[in-house]
Amino acid sequence: MQFSARNRLPGTVKEVKLGAVMAIVKVQVGDNVLESAITKEAAEELKLKAGDKVTAAVKATSVMIMK
Repeated sequence: MQFSARNRLPGTVKEVKLGAVMAIVKVQVGDNVLESAITKEAAEELKLKAGDKVTAAVKATSVMIMK
């Protein structure tokens, strides 16, 4: 699969919370946890569940850096 996002972070799904329309997916990436809001339909199509190996692809117009 070709994909335009260059920031790809492999991780493991920690938790999936399904709402009426949206889903919150928590992904463990190293020592950090990313939280992603996706459609419930997408989460169901991917059959996401805790323990799944996934890749979080980040494409944003703004990424803030802290030091």
